[in-house]
Amino acid sequence: MDIKFCSRTLSLISVIVSAGMIPPLILGISDGTGEALPFCLSISTGVFLSVLLWKYSGTDGKLYSGIREGVVVTGYSWVIASMIGAMPYWTGGYCSYSDGFFETMSGFTTTGATIFADIESLPRGILLWRSITHWIGGMGIIVLSLAVLPFLGVSGMEMYKAEVPGVTAGKVSPRLHQTAVMLWAVYILLTVTEAVLLVLGGMSVFDAVCHSFSTIATGGFSTKNSSIAYFTSSYIQWVIIIFMFLSGINFSLYFSLLRKDFNTVLKDGELRGYTSLALISSLLIGLSLYACGKIGDVCYIIRQSFFHVITVMTTTGFIVEDYDKWPEFTKFVIIILMFVGASGGSTGGGCKVSRFMILGCCLKAEVKRLLHPRAVITARFDGKPLAQDTLNSAMSFFVLYMLMLGICTLILTAFGLDILTAFTGVLTCLSNVGPGLNRLGATEHFAWLPDIVKWILSFCMLAGRLELFAVFLLFLPGTYKK
Repeated sequence: MDIKFCSRTLSLISVIVSAGMIPPLILGISDGTGEALPFCLSISTGVFLSVLLWKYSGTDGKLYSGIREGVVVTGYSWVIASMIGAMPYWTGGYCSYSDGFFETMSGFTTTGATIFADIESLPRGILLWRSITHWIGGMGIIVLSLAVLPFLGVSGMEMYKAEVPGVTAGKVSPRLHQTAVMLWAVYILLTVTEAVLLVLGGMSVFDAVCHSFSTIATGGFSTKNSSIAYFTSSYIQWVIIIFMFLSGINFSLYFSLLRKDFNTVLKDGELRGYTSLALISSLLIGLSLYACGKIGDVCYIIRQSFFHVITVMTTTGFIVEDYDKWPEFTKFVIIILMFVGASGGSTGGGCKVSRFMILGCCLKAEVKRLLHPRAVITARFDGKPLAQDTLNSAMSFFVLYMLMLGICTLILTAFGLDILTAFTGVLTCLSNVGPGLNRLGATEHFAWLPDIVKWILSFCMLAGRLELFAVFLLFLPGTYKK
């Protein structure tokens, strides 16, 4: 373990996160609402920490290293980012440090769970910072760092693998630095396009920017207490539906589109599975809502079905209706979608559609082996044989995910939470969705939870965002040994 390399890289990441507070600082100064000082203190703290880490690293460390350094830098970069990012909430007197850390971790991991009951009472600088944490965390702190720090070398690839969600972390360019730059280029293009469309729909520029940051990052922080329900325009809701869906697609497919390689996009199995699941789930929920006759006309039901299926499946977490009051069938479908999540290589969370499709291919192959015991049958996905490492990775992920979901739910019930609240609270944080059900439902907040529960859920958010393995490796002594 090259500690000096880790320290040097974390120092640079600390500077990047601190720089992200400059726009809210400028907005706070222009508004004159008093949050400029908290941001000044927070930026100073981040820079001071960066100087300490850089001073410790010295000048004789290597500029690149291996997998252990990659895992350590990835895990601790998110923790340090949340520690620094919590400062404006705490120093501004908006909440305790525990609540601030929870809010910031929720922002960076694009979970969208909030401790604020009255969001509209917060100054614009704080609201912008909440959205910026989403936007930085959506594509990834490490991917951003790789875009501006091309010298990270071998460790850069290991950090990229540890942070990018999905079964495998593919590159869209032979050079990792170029891959990171291209990913961020598409990310920025989608953000700007959505912001322009929202402004054309009647949103203020500030609200459009904040909601674009949250949508493309599949985060869910809003500037309004009632989230997207505040904007009664069906145009705005459809724009957000479309861009949530686009953000749940593997970003590497956008490069295939840019290269006019339409065949690759159309034949992508995960994209077909992702689209099919969204359509089928929307149809089922729409029929359920129509049968119970609880909300609106047919057009309204169709829009609400699509909106809430996409917002949950992509783990964005925006709301228009309180689905906690919907029929039990629809709530069960929503729980399933929280578990499944979006595509690998997207900004969405959850277990990822590709993992379920891989396990489905394995199940299909196993059934064929039972029918034809002498035949040589190989599990195939997208027309290609599945490597044993890929199968082991998918199955190991599910075992670890279910184990963590069960243990954390058990712990939360020990603090007095009912089973549904505890289960969906852990599930929504582990899958980075945001709202759960019951006492942590779509119109509720997390402020009433004990601090210890908030720290547990913060850990769930981090573990879910880094896909479990990268976080749990931090607790293994072997990670820090030669």
